[in-house]
Amino acid sequence: MKEVKQPKKPLMFYYMIALAIILVLNMVVMPWFYEKSIKEVDYGTFLNWVDSGSIAQVEITDNDIKFTKTDEQYVVYKTGKMDDYKLVDRLYEANNNIKFTKEIQQQTSPIIEFLLTWILPIAVFVIIGQLLNKKMMNGMGGANSMSFGKSNARIYVQSTGGVTFKDVAGQEEAKEALTEIVDFLHNPDKYAEIGAKLPKGALLVGPPGTGKTLLAKAVAGEADVPFFSIAGSEFVEMFVGMGASKVRDLFKQANEKAPCIVFIDEIDTIGKKRDGGSYGGGNDEREQTLNQLLTEMDGFDGKKGVVILAATNRPESLDKALLRPGRFDRRIPVELPDLKGREAILRVHADKVRVNESVDYSAIARATAGASGAELANIVNEAALRAVRHGRRTVGQEDLEESVEAVIAGQKKKNSSVTNKEKLIVSYHEVGHALVAAMQTHSAPVTKITIIPRTSGALGYTMQVDEDEHNLMSKEELENKIATFTGGRAAEELIFHSVTTGASNDIEQATKLARAMITRYGMSDFDMVAFETVSNQYLGGDTSLACSAQTAAKIDEMVVEVVKKAHAKATKILEENIGKLHEISKKLYEEESITGEQFMELLSREVIVDDAGSDA
Repeated sequence: MKEVKQPKKPLMFYYMIALAIILVLNMVVMPWFYEKSIKEVDYGTFLNWVDSGSIAQVEITDNDIKFTKTDEQYVVYKTGKMDDYKLVDRLYEANNNIKFTKEIQQQTSPIIEFLLTWILPIAVFVIIGQLLNKKMMNGMGGANSMSFGKSNARIYVQSTGGVTFKDVAGQEEAKEALTEIVDFLHNPDKYAEIGAKLPKGALLVGPPGTGKTLLAKAVAGEADVPFFSIAGSEFVEMFVGMGASKVRDLFKQANEKAPCIVFIDEIDTIGKKRDGGSYGGGNDEREQTLNQLLTEMDGFDGKKGVVILAATNRPESLDKALLRPGRFDRRIPVELPDLKGREAILRVHADKVRVNESVDYSAIARATAGASGAELANIVNEAALRAVRHGRRTVGQEDLEESVEAVIAGQKKKNSSVTNKEKLIVSYHEVGHALVAAMQTHSAPVTKITIIPRTSGALGYTMQVDEDEHNLMSKEELENKIATFTGGRAAEELIFHSVTTGASNDIEQATKLARAMITRYGMSDFDMVAFETVSNQYLGGDTSLACSAQTAAKIDEMVVEVVKKAHAKATKILEENIGKLHEISKKLYEEESITGEQFMELLSREVIVDDAGSDA
């Protein structure tokens, strides 16, 4: 359920509360205090004090008599009223300076009056101010005016919850690079004998979800040393100098607990390249924080065993001074796992749930090419949730396969509004993809074809899974892949003599791949010339084209030519296998989903032609 946050109250609201409290004090508390201070005496005692001339003020009402004495100016007395018509005369005879009043003004003690009129209201405003200050500081990250400059680092003193290298799968190269750091923290004398120094810092770089934070915790768990964890954004403050102060405090704590590990997540928040041409001389808060970090990394002694680990998925944006030897000495890639790594990650997460013994992890790993460790963990969890929804006590192969499809294309739509005509068009479209892929020698095998609409907006999809992991792709393989992308549109044109919007994603993928062949891979008449550069390779891979307008126009023409050639190839394949296109599309239309085995069986079966000459 989505959390509903209450709207913030304006400052005037709190000041109105303070004013209301003071009014209550004056209108309710003070009169109550006054009533409690009145002492009641009998009428005889009152008359004795009258005769002795001790009465200073008197208030006569219909029900009682209130009075004060000359020797007790801070005390008010009260007695019941009697039928004594000579009382006023007796009062004047005893003390001709007596005062008659409608309401006795009680004279309280100066100390009590000072407390009630000055100290109490000020205390109320101070308390309200403290509450407002706390509320404002929470909105700025949880700090308060007395804790500015504290690092707020989360400290895991022992083994970070038991995380070790055994809990990190699919990152063997990264673990091997970090093992030396662990060994140094265990046996510093072995390295000191030869004069070797521990690397001051190691930078973990890679796409989101690959396990950079988990690796850092595993290093601390293996070394069994204190682990400081803080995000780069936590150094950023609204007050100038606070970020630098937090850096100093963090390194001070680290030196006190050495040997230890300090982990700064998303270090690109404070470690971006400094712009010497900025207005203000580059003296903003972020740069001050970075300068302090550089100074601290130079200042501490590496022999103490303080290791700085940092993680980022934007290494190209970091300042060069941060990456030089003596600061972050090592750069450790934490890349997306390969086939073997994905299988290992699936097994690690599957150990935490009940899984059927017949599950083929290798098949799931092949179907999840390009998935990160976090995505694989999510796939296993989605499979467990699906098993519970269907009343099973263990996770089966079907649950894992369906969770893979849910991650790739979204969940199945329960209430689909697809018409029969649209369903038929989608059937031919998807079979067009599958047939073109199957009839080409360098294409991945088809494992599933479905026309069940998905929440991502896809009305159907064709899944292809390579038998082995491929790190290189030839020009022929890329051309075949583009032809496969165009197969859906070619089928629509061939059967319905029309086109639909269903090929929008295919067009996008085919165009992107054709452009990359020309501008980045050198697979054109331009030879080995790159016109396109990739930035943020770990965050989607944004590209920028650097060439003249004439060259850009030429590139556009070549891209169109590559896609046209692939489209013509796909059309020719479908024309030569139109009987199979009809047969398999009819089967898909009826069953909505067919497996790769069913598809290959239909493809290899001989086409039966009836007497009328049409395909059966």
